[in-house]
Amino acid sequence: MKKLALALVMAGFGFTNMAHAAGFAVVDMQRVVENSTYLKQQNDSLQQAVKPSAARVEQLNKDIQDLQNKAATAKPAEVQQLKTQYEAKVKEINSLEQNIQQRLQSTSQATGQTFTTRVQQAAEQLRKENNLDFVLNKDSALAYDAKNDLTDKMIQKVNAMK
Repeated sequence: MKKLALALVMAGFGFTNMAHAAGFAVVDMQRVVENSTYLKQQNDSLQQAVKPSAARVEQLNKDIQDLQNKAATAKPAEVQQLKTQYEAKVKEINSLEQNIQQRLQSTSQATGQTFTTRVQQAAEQLRKENNLDFVLNKDSALAYDAKNDLTDKMIQKVNAMK
């Protein structure tokens, strides 16, 4: 019986020490993403990069509409020429859209990797600065005290990285 009581006391002591040693904080990752100047800059840059292609696709769609309207009233000899123009424009649209999609994917992947690295570095800095064992995503915590929320500091750190 003494051994069991001693084991329970030791287990309780160990658990108490572990509970005190395990400092933690939470970060609202959705807010970090929404307030990231890096992500906003990358998005703006990407939009500017694909803008000419998107404008060209829009113009080609208008041209196709015009060709369809002309074909409705065209003479049989003109129909083949209009069909050839139509097919060329559709082919160009498909090529442009494929290029835009590839650019979006590659840029999104690179941006995501860079952003993830920045978040991890900022989390590690916050962990060390605040003598914490864990920095958790707020969505992973079932409950926490608001004083343990480091979201604003995380946003500042991520935005300060170059």
